[in-house]
Amino acid sequence: MEPRVKAQLWVQMALRLGDRDGRPGMVLRRGDADAGGILVVLRNRAGAVCVLSQTRTTGGDLAWMRSTGADPVEQDKADAYVARQIKIDPDLWVLEFEADDFLPPFEGKIL
Repeated sequence: MEPRVKAQLWVQMALRLGDRDGRPGMVLRRGDADAGGILVVLRNRAGAVCVLSQTRTTGGDLAWMRSTGADPVEQDKADAYVARQIKIDPDLWVLEFEADDFLPPFEGKIL
């Protein structure tokens, strides 16, 4: 099993990458600093939203799943999804980035 980066460090890295690439981000909700899961909300200028959640590939590598579906959704649907996930896992981090192309500022396989 590969060593895993603490959630808070990963969040700091993602925010810095976003700033560097002109995709400003912010923490909407702080989770567990060591082992919290992460949801990433991607928003375009028109207000459409896509939520990515962490998952693992069959090989155990980190990947991201478009949890709200292949197409962007309205804010209320994204908020409802995030709220459901927080009820299941109160240790979740929630980040938001401006992303007109609905791609995160960090590298990662999107399923």
